[in-house]
Amino acid sequence: MYGFIGNSEAKTDAKGRIFIPAHYRKALPENENTRLVMRKDPYSNSLVFYPESIWNEKLKLLKEGLNEWNPTHQLVLMQYVAEAEELDIDSQGRVLIPKKYLHLVGVETDVLFVGMLDSFCVWAKETFEKAKYSPAEFSQLLQTILSTSSQKETR
Repeated sequence: MYGFIGNSEAKTDAKGRIFIPAHYRKALPENENTRLVMRKDPYSNSLVFYPESIWNEKLKLLKEGLNEWNPTHQLVLMQYVAEAEELDIDSQGRVLIPKKYLHLVGVETDVLFVGMLDSFCVWAKETFEKAKYSPAEFSQLLQTILSTSSQKETR
């Protein structure tokens, strides 16, 4: 079972270090609790953090969908991997996020950790609040998505 659910507020320190919420650290696989892979999310203004095994699964899926002899595909893979960073989790449960990434997603001090089941995101708190759907929009989208997926299952 995946354990990255819910959200938690935190603050970065002057060096760009941030405490990973305890419930997220506990959800990390036992043999993968000292390092994460981070990259800028291609779809939102957030940073995504992956346990190494999940990162490797994502890369495998990406690579399987690409033709290594297609220059466009090759550049997509290169860019995806080049924009990733391996981050060590220190003994206090913190990671040092390079400042260029914090600036890229608009983080100054206040952040919000948001669980994504097998990974988690870090957002500038105010950015996430603006990006979220309203309750009415969210319920409508959820209904549409779930009804579409249940129609696929009945075929």
